[in-house]
Amino acid sequence: MTPLYSLRGTQTLSTQSDSLKEAEQHFDIEDSTAKRQLTYPQLVICAGVIGLVGGLVATVYYFVLETMMHGAWHTLPELAEPYFPDWLSTSNYVWMATTTGGFCVGLILYLMGLPGEMAQVVDKIHTPGRIDVRKTPAMVIASLIAITAGGSAGPEAPLVQVNGSFGSWLGDTLKLETPSVRVLTFCGMSAALGAFFGAPIGAAIFALEIPHRRGLEYYEAVAPAVISAILSFAVFRISTGITIGGFYHFESVPLLTPMNLLEGLVLGAVGAGVAVMFIYIFRLVGRLLEPLEHYRILLATLGGLIIGLIAFAYPQTLFFSEEQIHTVIETGALLGVSALLMIAVAKMFAISFTLHSGFLGGFIFPLFFIGANVGLAIALAVPQIHPTVGMVCLMAAVNVAVTKTPISTSIILSVLSGTAMLPVIVIASFTSFLLTSQIAMIGTQRSRTLTEITSPELPQNELVMGLKTIANASP
Repeated sequence: MTPLYSLRGTQTLSTQSDSLKEAEQHFDIEDSTAKRQLTYPQLVICAGVIGLVGGLVATVYYFVLETMMHGAWHTLPELAEPYFPDWLSTSNYVWMATTTGGFCVGLILYLMGLPGEMAQVVDKIHTPGRIDVRKTPAMVIASLIAITAGGSAGPEAPLVQVNGSFGSWLGDTLKLETPSVRVLTFCGMSAALGAFFGAPIGAAIFALEIPHRRGLEYYEAVAPAVISAILSFAVFRISTGITIGGFYHFESVPLLTPMNLLEGLVLGAVGAGVAVMFIYIFRLVGRLLEPLEHYRILLATLGGLIIGLIAFAYPQTLFFSEEQIHTVIETGALLGVSALLMIAVAKMFAISFTLHSGFLGGFIFPLFFIGANVGLAIALAVPQIHPTVGMVCLMAAVNVAVTKTPISTSIILSVLSGTAMLPVIVIASFTSFLLTSQIAMIGTQRSRTLTEITSPELPQNELVMGLKTIANASP
């Protein structure tokens, strides 16, 4: 494993309402308790500690997840096969497993409460500048079951919340001021992504880009975040034995020419269109499932069933797609243009039902998978476009349009693909980024300047008024 979210608008307003309450509580705490700042050497030491802990957490999560995945999709099918009646094919195990997993996810959420998703993490990074560590157990358990059950969501979101909350806890334990706590929270998020992506610098920048819609703004956290990501990456790779380097191996990589730069521009625009299509599908599924959002067990069970039925028709849509992208690269051309496009659309629905039904996880690799399928389909339809260029550019463009992370996505994909295609990836990423600047999927992404209204130096009535302004301004 170099291997995150239900983001409907109504939940965005709910998370901002929660932030109002948390900000008021933290205002009272900070007003009555002396807070302090770290010296830079102390900050570096804390970043290092967070990186080491983050690497260990990612390692344990990885081995537990691998064990659960092997049990659910190898051991159990072999044990269950003799008990299938003649009239029922063993291939039906897929929807049975996803439905059972959905029921278990719903039960965990019902008993332990909703731990939150990426929209809430982004919101809390801004205000109150920390992630609640008390929600960690529910996130760990529910996400492990959700990913094991075959949902189209990966481990980056739970790892971000778990390690980010550790950074927040450390900052609160040291009685630091909110800006310092926020930096340590970013360190935890970067540590999680550093292990997950295998690209420490790109992972750190991703953690700093994701709270915003238009670039990186918490610039003071860059160096500590990179330190945490590097140490977490090192611990994770040493512990798991996973090699360092490109994760996806393309059969051929073209020598770049000026024409490839133009292709990156066009493919970036196409990727933006694909991402907009996904966002509208995501919103549509959210509206369809909205009446069930208070019935967590029923909703998650139904979501698991639908995920399984989609996978029954298109097996490639199962799981969070890290490994499935290998299959696209190696054998996708044999499927043809129409099949690749149908798989991409099916994956859009699989992601939407996964996240809206309560399955916890991130959607970065699922978005990469959509882009890889569409990019290869374009290359097959237009032979002048090299398949590697088509896949990598679409992977970047689709992800950037949704996450608004053009810099980090370009770096991460350059590392994962093991290619020298960074200039073309950057063009595709920023083309998609600019074309979709008015379309947001993570509704809590916002400018840092709005967050600074919540400074504890402000009178409390101004603090609350400022937060209400943010809540009303967000789409």
